[in-house]
Amino acid sequence: MQLGNCRDLPANVFFPSDGAGVEVARKICVSCPVRMECLDYAIDNHIDHGVWGGESERERRRIARRRRLETRYQAR
Repeated sequence: MQLGNCRDLPANVFFPSDGAGVEVARKICVSCPVRMECLDYAIDNHIDHGVWGGESERERRRIARRRRLETRYQAR
């Protein structure tokens, strides 16, 4: 978090109550140097709320599901 674009912003920016708020958070995340690390952290730790790594809760669930399927197919 010390390297993230979010480091000096209030946390509520990344926990929006509507779609417009999600878009504001995404714009901050798009150029973040630790975006992928942030996304991985949220997925690995099953964080259900907020925008992490530029992705909403729903998008992170899809990414996690896709990763599980890819891992399952690679193990075969």
